Amino acid sequence: MTVSSVSLSKDILANASQVLKPQGSQNKTDFGDHLKTALTQVSALQAQSSAVTQAYEAGDEVDVTKVMLAREKSSLAFEATMQVRNKLLSAYKDIVSMPV
Repeated sequence: MTVSSVSLSKDILANASQVLKPQGSQNKTDFGDHLKTALTQVSALQAQSSAVTQAYEAGDEVDVTKVMLAREKSSLAFEATMQVRNKLLSAYKDIVSMPV
């Protein structure tokens, strides 16, 4: 299984478009819910990466490419989470420093 940047981009856009669609009045969620869901997904990717790595190290028949893909997905998700955190902190600092 090969992962191309085009298919990965399409997958990301498909997931993002589902989250960013305007919602009806009966189906509202707030930013905190979306953030919690994203953090749960990042945690799941890290757990999956850890499990695949441990299976490989234990000598189970796990393909090296699966290990590397799982680790890379986990790393990218964590980096994206850190970038969102940095942007949120920057916005918070800007708001706090505004004169009232």
